[in-house]
Amino acid sequence: MTEPASAPQALAAIAERLATANARFAAQYPASAPARQPVHSVYGGAHLFQAGGQQRLGQLALASLAEYAPDAATLAEALGLPADAALAHAVYERVRAKLAREPVEDQRADFEDGYGYRADAEEDAHARAVGQQLAAGLADGTLPPFVGIRIKALSAEAAPRAIRTLDLVLESLAARSGGAVPPRFVVTLPKVAMPEQVASLAQMLAALERAYGIAPGALAIDLMIEMPQAIVNERGENGVRHLVEAGDGRVMSIAFGTYDYTASCEITARYQAHDHPAADFARHAIQAALAGTGITISDSVTTLMPIGPHRAAAGQPLSAAQRDENRTVVWHAWKVHYDNIRRSLRHGYYQSWDLHPAQLPVRYAAVYAFFLEQREEAARRLRAFLDRASQASLVGNTFDDAATGQGLLNFFLRGIACGALTEGETEAAGVTLEELRSRSFMQIVAGRRAGPPAADTART
Repeated sequence: MTEPASAPQALAAIAERLATANARFAAQYPASAPARQPVHSVYGGAHLFQAGGQQRLGQLALASLAEYAPDAATLAEALGLPADAALAHAVYERVRAKLAREPVEDQRADFEDGYGYRADAEEDAHARAVGQQLAAGLADGTLPPFVGIRIKALSAEAAPRAIRTLDLVLESLAARSGGAVPPRFVVTLPKVAMPEQVASLAQMLAALERAYGIAPGALAIDLMIEMPQAIVNERGENGVRHLVEAGDGRVMSIAFGTYDYTASCEITARYQAHDHPAADFARHAIQAALAGTGITISDSVTTLMPIGPHRAAAGQPLSAAQRDENRTVVWHAWKVHYDNIRRSLRHGYYQSWDLHPAQLPVRYAAVYAFFLEQREEAARRLRAFLDRASQASLVGNTFDDAATGQGLLNFFLRGIACGALTEGETEAAGVTLEELRSRSFMQIVAGRRAGPPAADTART
């Protein structure tokens, strides 16, 4: 007869099983400091895609800003920014600098909604041209930091065309680049409905990497969730993680498409809106499924374009009434886009889509105002968290609010990456540049436990 284990033995066995479960959880939800995530994805028809095209988009965006908001006060009036002249000025100047320096953070050559259905020979030609332009931009450094293509859905009807386009783009790109692809290159798969579609795309990418001499794993997947079946599968489960797992480690990001999703829920066109409760349910389901995994999430698009109804003809300038009407239309579209972006940010979606260059000033104004408005409060909270964590470590205790501390640090990392904040503005949080660049709250705490923070000379 086996003697019962002593209390210490029983507790040790339980603790060992708990440690195994905790290790498994940590592997599944690394919750690491994020690498840079773009604040938007700019979608444009593949037939228009050109290397260096982002600079042209930046010029058009600056022209729109100059015409409809030539100064900070006008932009603040158009968007409803807080009545703070210093904030409005900071937003305006940083937006202008961003549009001149890096107007597009992420770009898709779109073979789906922004392209439509064309004759096979025409899409073949455009697919090869996109590959050539990607190779040219890679060679001369004119691509945005993030870039990719969106193919058609892998549905029964569209799959043959999607597969052929994917093959032709990558064949053309690899032939011109010697197998090199842009860093952070993704293939966006729209209207995902089941894991088998994701698995098939992952298998295709692996096969194309081998065929065209592309480094294994260099081609990543971006999924677009626009179908209710992707949120709740046939077993009544949240299907998002199943989709990610089917990608064999290639799924880096997921985007939500409001309008196709709400249409699939039988919501009529009049009520298909960014803030519809059905869309919010899907957003939160995606967010809950992927929290802590490192998979980035992106919100949907504003479909109302900031385009005035009147255009000047050669030698015939617009009348004052026509200019006023243009401004009214553009300001209304800007405000709708601004409100949608701010709503996404409040919901924890730091990225969404842009479709037109005149949306870019609003994109950065909304994002920059979001970060600048919270900068001082976030700095105070981060300093307090660092002090508490450092004190706990010094006396041998465990600090168990590391996730909140990392979230505060991530606020600054995100703001700096997009140009909303400067590295020097972390000084109010008591974080040196050396600490900031570690990107890890607990690494900062561990460093302070070993000694004081780096000298002020490390700060800007």
